[in-house]
Amino acid sequence: MNEPMPLPISDPDDPRIEAYRAVRERDLIGRQHRFVAEGEVVLRVLAKQSRFAIESLLLAENRLESLRDLLETLPPEVPVYTANRQVMDSIVGFPIHRGILAVARRAPLPSVGDLLSGLPDRALVVGLVGLANHDNVGGIFRNAAAFGAHGVLLDPETCDPLYRKAIRVSVGGALVVPFTRVPSGNAMVTALESAGFEAISLSPSGREVLSTIRPSPRTALLLGAEGPGLPAELLARTRTVSIPMSGGFDSLNVATTSGIALHHLALA
Repeated sequence: MNEPMPLPISDPDDPRIEAYRAVRERDLIGRQHRFVAEGEVVLRVLAKQSRFAIESLLLAENRLESLRDLLETLPPEVPVYTANRQVMDSIVGFPIHRGILAVARRAPLPSVGDLLSGLPDRALVVGLVGLANHDNVGGIFRNAAAFGAHGVLLDPETCDPLYRKAIRVSVGGALVVPFTRVPSGNAMVTALESAGFEAISLSPSGREVLSTIRPSPRTALLLGAEGPGLPAELLARTRTVSIPMSGGFDSLNVATTSGIALHHLALA
C-alpha cells in the first residue's frame, strides 16, 4: 500500500483539522463516537486493532520519517496532516511534545452477556466499580493487557478508558483488551455469575489472602476506587481477598494492586 501524501497545515484555524482543536476541552465533553490517540507507541497499537477505524492523523513535521513504515499500511483515504510544532501546539491548545495524534472511531460496545459468553472456558476478566481517575483506569488496562485478561467490565461511574490520557497511560492496553459497560456493580456480579465466573473482590478487609488462593477456571477480579473501595453489598456477594502489607499499612495504588493480583491469578 502506498504511503498517503502528507497534507501541510499552516493555519491553526484550517477547518480540515477541526477534530484536533482544543483537545483537552473536547476530551471532557466527548467526540461523537470518536477518540484521540496520542504518541507513537499508542498509534502503532491502534493501527493493529481492526475494531477501531483511524479517520485521520496530525503529525509534527519531524515525525514523518520515523512513522513511514506505519503510514504505508494506512488506507489511502486516511488523511495525514502535518504541521510545525508552533502551529500544532496552537491547534491542540497545549505543547504536544510527542508530535503525534490520531482520531479514530469507537467500536460499538458489546452487551455484557455477549462479551462474557464469547470468552474461552478458562478466562480472566476485570471489573471496575467507581474508578473515576483516568491514570488508574489506564494503569489497570495496561496490567490487564500484560497479564492476558480477556475483558474488562465498567460500571457507570468508572471513567472512559478511551479518554486520551487513559489510553496514553495504558500504553495502548485500552485499545487491546475488550471492554463494555454494565448498569451497576450488582448487575456486574449477576452477569458474571450467569456466565460461570467466580467474582473475587479485592479489599483490605478481605477474608482470604491473595497468595493462598487458587482461581477458578473462569475468574473475575473486582476493583473499587481508592478510599471507599467496593460497596459492602458487593463484598457480601463475592469472595473477598486482601494483600497483606507491612505493619498493616494500607497504601497500595489501585493500579499497582491490579498488577499484583492479575499476576497471581494469571499464573496460579
